[in-house]
Amino acid sequence: MSDANEEVPAEEVAEEEVVEEEVAEMNVLDALKEVLKKALVHDGLRKGLHECAKALDRRSARLCCLAKDCENEEYKKLIRALCAEGEVSVIMVDSGKDLGAWCGLAKLDADGEVKKAVRTSCAVITDFGEETRALTVLLDYLQKQADGEE
Repeated sequence: MSDANEEVPAEEVAEEEVVEEEVAEMNVLDALKEVLKKALVHDGLRKGLHECAKALDRRSARLCCLAKDCENEEYKKLIRALCAEGEVSVIMVDSGKDLGAWCGLAKLDADGEVKKAVRTSCAVITDFGEETRALTVLLDYLQKQADGEE
């Protein structure tokens, strides 16, 4: 009977280890996707140059996403300057189409896959919405980036 009692805690420990491994596996892009979706649901997401510039100018922005494939250098320069002025973190995303899809600017097919995405070069989060694991991962990443620059 004592053998059965000893095995049960070992199984519980194994389950806890699996949960910890799942937390470690979330990368920054997956966390960014989830945070953008939560912000969209809570009406805290601004997309496009005009909306983003207004949010950055009002100092209501908390995080800015900028596409690397934006051809207009003046566009990137303006967004970076507004972010620097308001001390807002900037995350560079590889593709504007991906950023547009993550912001909800896409048509989905029956399976939930992106069928057609509208490109956006900039998105700003003004309200993160609810506190999630993805938000924690993203903020930790931004803190490490800020510590590396100093």
